[in-house]
Amino acid sequence: MYLLTDEQTIEDLRIFGKRDSQGLFDLYNHSHTRGAEAVLKEMFTKPLSDQQEINRRSNIIQHFAGMDMRFPFEAALFDMAEKYLISADEQKKQGSQHAILSEREISNGVTSLISLVQQVKTFVETKAVAMIDGYSERGTIVSLLLDPAFEPVLREQQNAKLSYAAITAYDLLFRNRERGKIEQLLKQIYLLDVYLSVAKVARERNFVFPKALEKGKCTLRLKAVYHPELAKPVSNDFSMDTTRNVLFLTGANMAGKSTFLRAVSTAVYVAHIGFPVAAAEMEFSVLDGIYTTINLPDNLGIGASHFYAEVLRVKKVAAELQASKSLFIIFDEMFRGTNVKDAHEATVEITTAFAAKRNSMFIISSHIVEAGDQLNKIPSIGFQYLPTRMNGNIPEYTYTLEHGVTADRHGMIIIRNEGILDTLKNGKKIV
Repeated sequence: MYLLTDEQTIEDLRIFGKRDSQGLFDLYNHSHTRGAEAVLKEMFTKPLSDQQEINRRSNIIQHFAGMDMRFPFEAALFDMAEKYLISADEQKKQGSQHAILSEREISNGVTSLISLVQQVKTFVETKAVAMIDGYSERGTIVSLLLDPAFEPVLREQQNAKLSYAAITAYDLLFRNRERGKIEQLLKQIYLLDVYLSVAKVARERNFVFPKALEKGKCTLRLKAVYHPELAKPVSNDFSMDTTRNVLFLTGANMAGKSTFLRAVSTAVYVAHIGFPVAAAEMEFSVLDGIYTTINLPDNLGIGASHFYAEVLRVKKVAAELQASKSLFIIFDEMFRGTNVKDAHEATVEITTAFAAKRNSMFIISSHIVEAGDQLNKIPSIGFQYLPTRMNGNIPEYTYTLEHGVTADRHGMIIIRNEGILDTLKNGKKIV
């Protein structure tokens, strides 16, 4: 079971990096093999939606983090083994009966696979690894190694030079007769590489391992959550449950609303992968899906304005909610693409409708603080804001949540401080 999400959410949370910037994937990726990198990417693309599996994966990684265990294989072995195995596929595609690899490359491929098989056996027999609760992948590896096909491989002396006849026999075994078992074994090693990679991130960054709770309980509790990509983050405590399943968030421009929304939604997303998050504590009810709307672009392809793109986004969320799914929904500055009157009315109506969906959680940020007067009548809506403190004419931001609704508006102060009006009037900025 996987968590429902979409490209907009993945883009909002910067799950994958772009040419000029890294993403969350890069932060967690300390893998040693190309295979592990592919596994990790799939995990980030398909977060889990199963309480037992989330906690199982989290517990495994937490154990490895506590053991401070390094990846026990040489990356060069995988380079040789993967090149050796991939050549077999190319040979089949071309329908060639002639070997694409040289004798030396075949020899390197065979010896690297023998080393990997022997080393993984040593690893899974380690007492500390055998005692990791829930590490069912170890049982899979053990079962594979018990196959009679691997008996001669495990009997080989380490670093012993193989005869031409032995290499030919192993080549037939690895690339033909038992190719499937070899690939299964490598897949388990790639998964181990991912676990150790993420464990290293947890250890070095002091991330916490969240506890997944039963689906449908609508509980989210975060202590000292922050965005993991910030150099000097300000953390916040935050919680939601069925009695308060909607947060109406206000604050002036630059007060940190979007950063806070990304911090919380990133933690929720990553927690569903079973990975550690940037917080001191976290527990959460497993969800069916997560949808964020933080940087919604105009859809020029269909001639849609920003407002219409917002309407379509709300429509999509509404359809998912009607299917009785338990969702985590974020809208940053809802209906910013229309006039204040329509935005006010639409924000109140949509937020009120969201509040009735008690098995889902919502965070709505808004500049329309007047909407709070009407929404305040609904018990399941909570109100928090990110304050601005004025130091003379200079706004200063705490980035720390406070309860209530703020009427802070400092847009014109910032415009004046930047000398924009003076530049337009006099042709230059007056310092």
